[in-house]
Amino acid sequence: MNKILNYIVTSILEKPEEVKITENEQDGVVNFEIDVAPVDMGKVIGKNGKVIKAIRNIMKIPSIKQNKRIYISLLEKPL
Repeated sequence: MNKILNYIVTSILEKPEEVKITENEQDGVVNFEIDVAPVDMGKVIGKNGKVIKAIRNIMKIPSIKQNKRIYISLLEKPL
């Protein structure tokens, strides 16, 4: 699932080389933390959060197939 999420996120950013995705799994729950450049944070969130919601919905498909729960969060960097 990490490869899919990485492909989706890097394809919409200006600085895809600065993307860091960490994956932690506990008790069938997979937590993804996405760390992007401050310039690209708005592109990942989207207007009214539509882009991140769409990414979460897309990522539900592989998680359901693997019988796991998935949480995706964005990490904020101070300017």
